[in-house]
Amino acid sequence: MAEILLTAVINKSVEIAANLLFQEGSRLNFLKEDIDWLQRVLRHIRSYVDDAKAKEVGGDSRVKNLLKDIQELAGDVEDLLDEFLPKIQQSNKFKGAICCLKTVSFADEFAMEIEKIRRRVADIDSLRTTFNITDTSNNNNDCIPMEQRRKFLHADETEVIGLDDDFNKLQDKLLVQDLCNGVVSIVGMPGLGKTTLAKKLYRHVRQQFECSALVYVSQQPRAGEILLDIAKQVGLTEEERKEHLEDNLRSLLETKRYVILLDDIWDTKIWDALNRVLRPECDSKIGSRIIITSRYDHVGRYIGEDFSLHELQPLDSEKSFELFTKKIFIFDNNNNWVNASPFLVDIGKSIVQRCGGIPLAIVVTAGVLRARERTEHAWNRVLERIGHNIQDGCAEVLSLSYNDLPIASRPCFLYFGLFPEDHEIRAFDLINMWIAEKLIVVNSDNRREAESLAEDILNDLVSRHLIQVAKRTYDGRISSCRIHDLLHSLCVDLAKESNFFHTEHNAFGDPDNVAKVRRITFYSNNNAMNEFFRSNPKPRKLRALFCFINDSCIFSHMAHLNFKLLQVLVVVIFIDDFYGVRIPNTFGNMSCLRYLRFEGDMYGKLPNCMVKLKRLETIDIGNSFTELPTGDWKTTQLRHLRYKGFNQVSDSCLSLNPVFSNVYSLPPNNLQTLMWMYDNFFELRLVHRFVNLRKLGILSGSDSTVKILSALSPVATTLEVLKLYFFRDTSEQINLSSYPNIVKLHLNGRMPLNSEAFPPNLVKLTLIRLMVDGHVEAVLKKLPKLRILKMYRCNHMEEKMDLSGDGDSFLQLEVLHIQESNGLYEVTCRDVVSMPKLKKLLLIERTDSNVRLSEKLAKLRI
Repeated sequence: MAEILLTAVINKSVEIAANLLFQEGSRLNFLKEDIDWLQRVLRHIRSYVDDAKAKEVGGDSRVKNLLKDIQELAGDVEDLLDEFLPKIQQSNKFKGAICCLKTVSFADEFAMEIEKIRRRVADIDSLRTTFNITDTSNNNNDCIPMEQRRKFLHADETEVIGLDDDFNKLQDKLLVQDLCNGVVSIVGMPGLGKTTLAKKLYRHVRQQFECSALVYVSQQPRAGEILLDIAKQVGLTEEERKEHLEDNLRSLLETKRYVILLDDIWDTKIWDALNRVLRPECDSKIGSRIIITSRYDHVGRYIGEDFSLHELQPLDSEKSFELFTKKIFIFDNNNNWVNASPFLVDIGKSIVQRCGGIPLAIVVTAGVLRARERTEHAWNRVLERIGHNIQDGCAEVLSLSYNDLPIASRPCFLYFGLFPEDHEIRAFDLINMWIAEKLIVVNSDNRREAESLAEDILNDLVSRHLIQVAKRTYDGRISSCRIHDLLHSLCVDLAKESNFFHTEHNAFGDPDNVAKVRRITFYSNNNAMNEFFRSNPKPRKLRALFCFINDSCIFSHMAHLNFKLLQVLVVVIFIDDFYGVRIPNTFGNMSCLRYLRFEGDMYGKLPNCMVKLKRLETIDIGNSFTELPTGDWKTTQLRHLRYKGFNQVSDSCLSLNPVFSNVYSLPPNNLQTLMWMYDNFFELRLVHRFVNLRKLGILSGSDSTVKILSALSPVATTLEVLKLYFFRDTSEQINLSSYPNIVKLHLNGRMPLNSEAFPPNLVKLTLIRLMVDGHVEAVLKKLPKLRILKMYRCNHMEEKMDLSGDGDSFLQLEVLHIQESNGLYEVTCRDVVSMPKLKKLLLIERTDSNVRLSEKLAKLRI
């Protein structure tokens, strides 16, 4: 895995070479020759490493040892560059004789270290020649261009092929009147399609039940979150969810015929917690059902007894080849081998045989093959690389898919292993973490270009079936994603092998190796975290720290440790009502920190010394109760700021003090996301400085806020997303017609609306608690590009909502979501030409209402 480190080193050397300090006349210009040599030689080494991977897979121990030497070299060079860059940036800040002496001193030190690198490179080359490790493949045509992958974008999930008998048996069992305990348990090894089969079963039968819910349980579940997720899906009101959740949910389920899918249950403890509310042995009397999936028989047996078990087996050869054929000819409706040679068919069958009947392995392999020419040579290359002695066929195939990734994509894929299994990961987080760690680098300083490249890589991972899309945005982009457990395990194994990252389970052993850990993640084991920091009191090589834990002990550790090179810090605390977190001042010493995310019920304040950190790019504390620091921010790189902003202490960092204009100011030039801003500090002279703002949220919007937003000169012409949360009524009419780039608008509160209230190119609109009358409905109908309309807890002045028009009503609307409406009793569409593109209608009613739907709309309700 040396190619990962080599790529990082090359990226960082490019950054240093492009630094302004190397312009004509710089005191450090003489070092440019060393940097250029470093870039050049490392690019050649990386090409050799990528070429040598084929011999390493083939079992050549000489190559394996050589790659290990290269990996250690790359790691040491990365450490050197990470320590060197801050020094050269600092040297340009101060003038004078003392500064010159310091500059010469560390420059000489750097030059000496580069000379050591030269000798190590020469030594590695000597070993390669001496031991004849030179005959690597010159025909590495297996790299797949990104453009070729894009055509597979948005590919469907694994189809239920070969599982028809399983589906029919499960459906019959599920709907039988006297099902024992009301439970169906789908069990089996990873990758067999348990979740895919369960989802198809759930979606097929849920119309026969009064309410339904689908939830992921995962390896580290929280009963409260699972019950809350179920409560939202089965229709429990917001008020009932806030207080006495378990009692209210239990009362609702006792009166409803429900079906609930609990996906991926690892042990019986979580079921004991859920069983206080979900009691299938009682609810089965009225026909309620629970579907579970699990890797373990004993879990299914514990929940639903032996009768509930349905164990999936690997596919036989015929069904395996059927699935393989379907995926190979995914764009060919005939799904056949008419134009393929008999030899290609035979190779395909050999490849499928080595997948061991595991559907996931078959799908991933087909994804690799689809991007290649359908030639015997290309397919034989894949067959040869799978290997002959497969003990774990699926792991071998998944490793093959990893090796097939472009070099730049490999660390991005491994990054998924830093999150817990079954964790829903926001694309926003991934993209900004990748950029923060220089895993994504473009030739220019254009941040959007880097974000675009990161999105391409994420989409490519999806198209290869390595990543699963959990949610999409209004415009079809990936909002969040998951990684299959099997692939998650692959990430962990590969990362440990390459020292890319370690988990709480594999970070210990050789003390020397512990000190070299570059990234580490703790999924839940606080004791392991404590032991790691006890045995590694100076984690100077640590670049990324992920903590998904149930107490705040991480902060006490940080008060005493030196995180010299830390770039990404994620702390998610799974504990309710945790007050008074003290975040230590040592946070101000993390000079390399670029990405910070806190999540959980933690109450505290980032130390004021953090405003001195110059490299901060993302601060995401919006899902915590952490306050921002105050002071004169030094960073010019801050792009994303998410926080709650419910108090003036936090928001003071955004105000422009009339006397001390810079005391509480954020650097404005690069800020793209600002969520949320308190309207007391919403001033034209402030917001007009945010020239690159793309996402803005304002809390407690008032008449003055509305006037500022409605001015002829837009707050920011780049604005794409605007969210307004009004705590009180406003009489001022909002006018957003001068914002051509806003495509997503979120309005929460009472305000008058007219035809000029909405941006002209609006795609997604969310209205919460607004007054809706015939005039508002008429305005909404005419929005030319509106595709998604959501109305939550709105007050309807008319009992009947007529969505019909004169042929121009909701021409682009695809999704209509109405939830807990007040005063609405009928939704109708009288003609066949209105809403021509409507695909689905979600109607979640209040417990005391019964909204009628016209025939056309009733057919689209889901």
